[in-house]
This record gives sequence, C-alpha cells and structure tokens, in this order.
Amino acid sequence: MFARALAPTLKRLATKYPVVSLTGPRQSGKTTLARTVFPKYRYVSLEDPEQREFATRDPKGFLGTHPGGVILDEAQRAPRLFSYIQTLVDLEGKAGRFILTGSQQFLLLSKVSQTLAGRIALLQLHPLSLSELRGTRPLVPDRFLRPHSHSSATTAPGSADRILFRGMYPRIHDKKMDAREWYGSYLRTYVERDVRDVLRIGDLAAFQNFVRLCAGRTGQLLNLSSLAADCGITHPTARAWISVLEASSLVFLLRPHSRNFSKRIIKTPKMYFLDSGLLCYLLRIRNEEDLATHPLRGNIFETFILSEIYKVFAHAGEDPPLFFWRDQTGHEVDLIIDLGRTVVPVEIKSAITFATDFFRGLRYWMSLPGNASKDGVLVYGGEKGYEREGIRVRPWHTCS
Repeated sequence: MFARALAPTLKRLATKYPVVSLTGPRQSGKTTLARTVFPKYRYVSLEDPEQREFATRDPKGFLGTHPGGVILDEAQRAPRLFSYIQTLVDLEGKAGRFILTGSQQFLLLSKVSQTLAGRIALLQLHPLSLSELRGTRPLVPDRFLRPHSHSSATTAPGSADRILFRGMYPRIHDKKMDAREWYGSYLRTYVERDVRDVLRIGDLAAFQNFVRLCAGRTGQLLNLSSLAADCGITHPTARAWISVLEASSLVFLLRPHSRNFSKRIIKTPKMYFLDSGLLCYLLRIRNEEDLATHPLRGNIFETFILSEIYKVFAHAGEDPPLFFWRDQTGHEVDLIIDLGRTVVPVEIKSAITFATDFFRGLRYWMSLPGNASKDGVLVYGGEKGYEREGIRVRPWHTCS
C-alpha cells in the first residue's frame, strides 16, 4: 500500500467541514485512502444493490443506521441522500461527519453543489505520483524553482520509458499487473459503466474511437472541428465528450496564460491525458521498446511531466495553476506555473542529453517587456540536475 500525499489534507479538512468529497478517476485509490485515513469510520459502498436500494427508498432511515462518522463510497449512486445529509449536518454541526467518494465526479459534484455548498470540502485524488511510488517526500508546490531537497530524489525509480509505458495507477504497481491487460479492462469498465450512465450513448464504439483520436492529439492545441470530422460526429457532440473526459480526470485542458506580455497570444487550450500508461494503451504501444522509437514519444513524455506537476498541486489540495504560452509567431513555453507573485516558465524536453538551444523558448519569454520573472525551469529526460544562465535544469524524475 502506498502513502498518499493527499492524506494530511484530507484529515485536516475533516476537522473543519462536516462533509468532505473525494473524487477522481476510477481505480486511483480513493476508497483505500479514505479507509486508511479514517479507520474507525463505518464504510458503506453504494455499489452494493441492497445498500443502494435502502438509501434510495428510505434516505432518512439509511442515515439513521450510521450515527457516527461514515464513508459513503460511490455516493452519486443514491442522489436522494444529499438533501438529507444537508439537513443532518446542519442539525448536528459535527465536523468530519461524512466522507463521500465517487469516480463519477461529473454526477457527484453536480449533486453536492446544489445541496451542500458551504458545508463540503472538495478534493481530487489522481493516480500515483513518482514520489508516492518510491515513498519519498513530495515536492512542495511553491518551491518548484528550488532543487528537490530529498536525497533519494536524485535516483531515478527506473527507466523513463518503463515508467511512461506502465503509467501510475496504483494497482498496476502494487499487484505487478500487466499494463496492457489492465488498461484494456479499465477502459472497457469506464466506457461501459461511467460514460453510458452520463451520456446515454448508443454507439459506444464511436466514443472509444473518439478517445483514441484524442490520444493522438495529446500535447496539441485542441481542435474540436477536426476531432468531430475525423470521428464522424457533430461539433457539439465532440465538445460534450471532451467535457466528460475532463470531468473524469482522464484528460486535462491546459489553458493559455497571459499577463499582457504580448497581446498576440494563442487562445485555444491544449489537451493532455493525465496518465501516460493509459495514453500508451490508447496509442496501441505494445511495450516500452516500441515507446522508445514511437513518433509521439516527445508528446507522451511531455504529458507525463505535466501530469506529475499537476499532481503536486492536486494532492496538496490545491487547484493546479498551470497554463501554457504561445504567440502567433510560433514562440512557445510548454508550461507556465502561476503562483501569484511568482510565475515559473517550464520547458519540457524528452532528450536524455542536454543542449543549450533547449533554452530558446524560456529566454524569449523571460525577455518580453513587462515580464519581471527572470528564472525558469527546464525538465529533460536526463539524470543530472544543475543551474545554468538562471535556469534550473531538472531531471525527469524530480518533478513530484
């Protein structure tokens, strides 16, 4: 079992709010985390048909059988509960009364926003970060410019291609699962259960084809018209399907960043998958040797690094302040971390050998009029970290 970086935040918020919601993609470890942090709480899974029928038919009676702290797993399966939970927590005034988990966060969050606003803390759990996988202290979100202080972080946890290919879902690493077999079952479960429940899609094959087409565009500007045309669906349908993938925490839309350094910036978001292993499966990459020579390896590597940095913030209970920058003349910075007073530009290169021209985009961005930030970060596929020309060079395995 892996120690999760989100655990202290989950425990702390349960001392302040009567309800805490823990959402995230299926199989990211939500139930395990909740039961580990709150071992004395009763646990009820609403996937169980009998429990779900009881909670739906008699919500008040169901809640009456659980007078203390309770974990309600897959809580979106019994939406009638939420109004009764609101009444109960207002009456009792106890912090940490309910822990709600759910993989269908697009359903769960729509319910809690209607009935539990102001009474609930919202957290997201994603698959493992590298620091969680190897059991080291996670990177502090606002210290990304500084070198990682943990001594073991200087050692890679394995080859980059092996990590990228296997992805970061806990069960693959905990149970030594075959990655391709696991992701095949995972995708079928996600499409046949979660997507069917939300979208009521008749032709699930069309949606699966859409997901694979999205995989081929990871790290690129999102072109819904092109996606719709290639998949044979309408533009509104493509937009709705992207929204479901985003709400499922399978993809992340990286928005453009601007502080008026240049008005001629690209306004379209870029799309990234949040797990490189699932991405490799969707691209039909069969092993890590095939990944090493794949034409999209650079995009896959960039996807992995972005997801690691994303989890640094999400697993600290923060909304990830991540953006990219590109102007209409082709100048680009892969990632902008906006920390308020500090803005950190990050360039990502999959090459294992450092080259000075990797700094080109960072130098241009830092030279823009009105830009006070003179520090940047380069993440690359090599093993050595150092600082050069005001830019910190970080190995790929020190980003979480």
